[in-house]
Amino acid sequence: MSAVGKSRIAVFGVLIALMPALGGCGASAERESKQQQSRAAELVAQADAVPTPRLDWAPCAEPASSRYQCAVAAVPLDYAQPNGATIPLAVLRQPAGDPVGRIGTLFTAAGGPGGSGFDWAALGELFPGEVSRRFDVIIFDQRGVGRSSQVRCFADPEAQQRFWANSPQPPGNAEQERAAERGSRELAAGCAAHSAALLPHLTTVDAARDLDLLRRAVGDAKLTYSGASYASYLGEVYGALFGDRVRALQLAAMIDPDAYTNNAGAAVADTAIGTEEVFGEFVRLCTQAGQPKCAFAGEDARARDRALLDRLRQGPVEVGRGETAVQVSYGEVVQAQAMLLYDSQQGWSALAELLAELERGADGNPGIVRKILAAEPLSLNFLDSFTAITCADSTFPERPDQWPELAREFSGNAPTYAAFWLYLRQPCASWSAPRDGYPQRYTGPWTLRSEVPALLFNNRFDPVTPLTFAKRAQQELGNARLVVVDGYGHEPAGDCPRRLQERYLIDLRLPAPTASCTADRAPFGG
Repeated sequence: MSAVGKSRIAVFGVLIALMPALGGCGASAERESKQQQSRAAELVAQADAVPTPRLDWAPCAEPASSRYQCAVAAVPLDYAQPNGATIPLAVLRQPAGDPVGRIGTLFTAAGGPGGSGFDWAALGELFPGEVSRRFDVIIFDQRGVGRSSQVRCFADPEAQQRFWANSPQPPGNAEQERAAERGSRELAAGCAAHSAALLPHLTTVDAARDLDLLRRAVGDAKLTYSGASYASYLGEVYGALFGDRVRALQLAAMIDPDAYTNNAGAAVADTAIGTEEVFGEFVRLCTQAGQPKCAFAGEDARARDRALLDRLRQGPVEVGRGETAVQVSYGEVVQAQAMLLYDSQQGWSALAELLAELERGADGNPGIVRKILAAEPLSLNFLDSFTAITCADSTFPERPDQWPELAREFSGNAPTYAAFWLYLRQPCASWSAPRDGYPQRYTGPWTLRSEVPALLFNNRFDPVTPLTFAKRAQQELGNARLVVVDGYGHEPAGDCPRRLQERYLIDLRLPAPTASCTADRAPFGG
């Protein structure tokens, strides 16, 4: 049996004891299907009852976004009350480079959940090349994120900073597990206290309905959309609800929508297994590249990494000597490993340097360690938004004290990363959900009923959205074609997927069913 298969059995055994039943077991499949169709129709009807928002475009005020146009859309706080209170949705537009040849608008979104579209746009041109010439590109901060009613969980930024500075994830020992439980309860209570009105309306269904309002606002009859990582899930939800309004749906670094929504524990376990697999590739290719291409190359790098992590579980490792020395915790190292694996070029080389300096201890270079760790932090607002949207979308056991048991169960197939991915979601166990739950949460089916099939991309070795997710997503959407990129890291890149993306978005041309891509560059300059 595969590791994934064993993981699913283990997860099922734990969650069946801890989680309430999610649906009526006695309902017939036909009755359940009709109920799902009726519910989807109701969610769409609620959005259709909302007046089309007006977008008054003007040059963006922030210096980092001055090349773009910005507007604010008023969208319902609660779609069940279409004429009720509204919240502002910050929207950014990059006009098409070729107005005469313009096709329409390409919508996109940042990953996470919790990533800011504005922050992404500030990094440079969106979709450079033929796509940006033929489309206006619109990105936005999802509700609860950044400039669109950012989730608040603390009285002030100083309190937020103190909390996250003292919340290293994942815990490495029993004392840290107890601290993590206390912290998860504190975070859940803080979000409820400071964002009470917003929290019930942060599901991805709400974001998908916001997206449809924006489509209407720019006058496009159908949606053209590109999204990767969590933004692929936003696209999947939109496609399931508004499939007849889809022109093109190009998704990458795929989320398995059914597992993400209905079996969150299994999704976390499979993510952790994927991270373990990619770290194994990191070690293999590092060893193959050797010094100096990979700073951590040497005899049995995997065993050396395990020894380093075992040492960190006992307490911080100090790198350097004297006043310039830096102490590094277990949680910092595991988080850095997981995050640096996203980028198989600069990230993998930086990870090798970090491990090499930690292994050297007192003889290591603290400057290198500080620089690498400082380059990879998750923003504090991101963490607050990630927590709130994840808890709105998914169901977890309502027992934060059970997290150590869950982590040990998951760790059978993912000893390093299971706890990392799991503990990020521990606040959901104490979350202040609405009294009647999240009635707008959509649980499937995920069938895409669009004229043109979706185009999906996934790297073969992705540390957070493993290829198994993409294969399941293709099956669940039904009307979709998957291109596997034989490469490493999160979100496929390179000339091959870019060319296929262009032809799909511009000409609605799908690649051949057997099409695949090879990454332009291998890690460590291989």
